[in-house]
Amino acid sequence: MSEAFTNHVEWCSSMIKSVASKPEKYDDTKDEERLIYSYQTAFHGMAVRLSEEEVERIEEQHGVIAVLPETIYQLHTTRSPMFLGLENEDSTSSWSDRQSDHDVIVGVLDTGIWPESQSFNDTGMTPIPAHWKGTCETGRAFAKHHCNKKIVGARVFYRGYEAGSGKINEHEEYKSPRDQDGHGTHTAATVAGSPVRGANLLGYAYGTARGMAPSARIAAYKVCWVGGCFSSDILSAVDRAVADGVNVLSISLGGGVSPYHRDSVSIAAFGAMEKGIFISCSAGNGGPDPVSLTNVSPWIATVGASTMDRDFPATVKLGTGETVKGVSLYKGRRNLLRGKQYPLIYTGSNSSNPDPSSLCLEGTLNRRAVAGKIVICDRGISPRVQKGQVVKDAGGLGMILSNTDANGEELVADSHLLPALTVGEKEGQAIKQYALMNRNATATLAFLGTKLGIRPSPVVAAFSSRGPNFLSFEILKPDVVAPGVNILAAWTGDLGPSSLSNDHRRTMFNILSGTSMSCPHVSGIAALLKARHPEWSPAAIKSALMTTAYVHDNTHNPLIDASTGAPSSPYDHGAGHINPLKSLDPGLIYDIGAQDYFEFLCTQGLTSSQLTVFAKFSGRSCRHSLANAGDLNYPAISAVFPENTKITVVTLHRTVTNVGPPVSRYHVAVTAFKGALVQVEPATLNFTSRHQKLSYKVTFTTKSRQTLPESGGLLWKDGIHKVRSPIVITWLTPI
Repeated sequence: MSEAFTNHVEWCSSMIKSVASKPEKYDDTKDEERLIYSYQTAFHGMAVRLSEEEVERIEEQHGVIAVLPETIYQLHTTRSPMFLGLENEDSTSSWSDRQSDHDVIVGVLDTGIWPESQSFNDTGMTPIPAHWKGTCETGRAFAKHHCNKKIVGARVFYRGYEAGSGKINEHEEYKSPRDQDGHGTHTAATVAGSPVRGANLLGYAYGTARGMAPSARIAAYKVCWVGGCFSSDILSAVDRAVADGVNVLSISLGGGVSPYHRDSVSIAAFGAMEKGIFISCSAGNGGPDPVSLTNVSPWIATVGASTMDRDFPATVKLGTGETVKGVSLYKGRRNLLRGKQYPLIYTGSNSSNPDPSSLCLEGTLNRRAVAGKIVICDRGISPRVQKGQVVKDAGGLGMILSNTDANGEELVADSHLLPALTVGEKEGQAIKQYALMNRNATATLAFLGTKLGIRPSPVVAAFSSRGPNFLSFEILKPDVVAPGVNILAAWTGDLGPSSLSNDHRRTMFNILSGTSMSCPHVSGIAALLKARHPEWSPAAIKSALMTTAYVHDNTHNPLIDASTGAPSSPYDHGAGHINPLKSLDPGLIYDIGAQDYFEFLCTQGLTSSQLTVFAKFSGRSCRHSLANAGDLNYPAISAVFPENTKITVVTLHRTVTNVGPPVSRYHVAVTAFKGALVQVEPATLNFTSRHQKLSYKVTFTTKSRQTLPESGGLLWKDGIHKVRSPIVITWLTPI
């Protein structure tokens, strides 16, 4: 900014004026309409309405590094505290409530918050910490008193949304922090909800609901509306949250994958990370397809989803006497009689491809064919609960929702509006076959409530987005998995649990699934770690979560991938499933500073102006301290052999910081690989003081190039701590 201007808004306005298509007709009063936001904390810039012609002109202006188009992001839609070892707190517990917990503030970027929920009760909370600079914005159905010592701030961001989608209908949507969608309330309560006894959804999942960090504060940033979440609003919310003083950002949304320098969330998160803020994002619900991840920047914690040891069983009893297991959250008056069999129908064909009527899409069911019957519907295209509504409207008595190839045997429970349950793909095929072959096929449905102690668990959810990280194979993503299937948490008072407009039920809690649910689990654990270790950087917190994660389920077998039933790989589960108690005392951490991340970007083939997007006002430059992207001090190790078959050796370097006992001695153990010999030097690390840093190198030598990536692990152990890094070795196919 030249000295001619006193502030950024003035500078931005002047720039818009200078590129305006018709300067002679330029109207100063239109300035504000064109300038949507000015960003000044996490990064510098503005959101502005421009014609394509003006874009070309503004790109040439002095001081303009990049011009990014508006992007629309989408949401990635209480047993978990106990499952994660955070429950049954007593005064000796590592996680028992401490004053420092009250000092941590988590910013939740989502659909707002329902302040009346008991999960946001501030009884017993200390005064709001002095570092908090945020505010409680008011608007329709949201007043100052809706903020308290738990909800310390609430803001709305809609200018970008309105510029792209037109004015918000204030009769249909709250143009205030109030959440009518439910998603934001659910994620905020999962992060830091106060304990609520007797929480349940229509009797299911009864118990105490509490967030991961029940004493942390919440700041709600409403960035998502009926038509999605716009990047200019998300950027403004991150910028504002950093200025407000949040310690952790929880962002359960995502778009497609863009290069680092063109990804708004990536750019905003970099600026937040520089200010010491931990950022957790959902990986996306694009699984089980490979390369389906979003939010892959190394300075973001990318969280995949897994199951817990709790289920909601339901059964189908066929006319043959055979019983098939499924899941459901149905609780209504229209229960089917247990002893009675009802006619069963499948309107699809024998082929494995579902058709519109087998998918039970709106207007595809023939009332005469389905009235009074249990209807089999294939999963896909329309929301699962909506299919049940279509069956109900056509006079059907019940529904069996069958998984298709894409979902395999993974079972996600839903709060249906008629007796309905979900079955896995194999069982679904068998039931469909029976219905097609027998004109007098019959069945009945039974709902069995809540069951705990499910084995095996956890299992990687089929919908959880998968690696590899298409932008940089050397950065293994996702980072970790956390509970994201059938999660009970607070809910809006404006919508029924199915989220359908004709669902008139109202519940204080709801059960949802998605990486949107797993992300706040990690955000909440990060808040607890920040309270215990205020000096830890965002990278140190992420390292503690990754190196202590586990890769075996409660049957002591490797974590299973729900979509295949086979063991999952680091492309599915990252470093593994979070283990909060172990992360408190990881022994060693892999620390990464803002300049290190910048050095990583220097290896990514970005131009100097593209790098300046991240260098911003700090004036960072490439010192070329990394030989390649794989040398970033990441807790996960990804060795990539290039297409050139003559290159048979890849060496990667890592540095660990001792955060355990001052004098400690770690020995290394590495998985044996089929395709490569792996050597670690030195094989022993001898620490003599706390916070001491020691380096090692890992050399990969090809024995025989493999067509598929190989995975394993590297483990440093001192007799108390086990510091594990996942390893993936990839041989790129020669061109």
